[in-house]
Amino acid sequence: MPCFIVVIALFVPRLVIAGLWFFTTWFSGLFDSILLPILGFLFLPTTLLWYSVVENVFGGEWGILQIGLGIVAILIDLSPAGGRRG
Repeated sequence: MPCFIVVIALFVPRLVIAGLWFFTTWFSGLFDSILLPILGFLFLPTTLLWYSVVENVFGGEWGILQIGLGIVAILIDLSPAGGRRG
């Protein structure tokens, strides 16, 4: 089941963010203001999801794996095909 959620998150990250925001406490306490999550939702949704995974699952520890996958998330968001996703 978690792999299925990851696949959905790659195809429609904004839908996953909205679902997490409204139905869970996944984002509570991660940001000081509401501005960064809104900007992440609009411009870098995959990166916002990865940042929240690192903060929640890895305890905020940014190692080589987390940084590498963060770069991949940024590249997914900035790729030419990224504008066609949900």
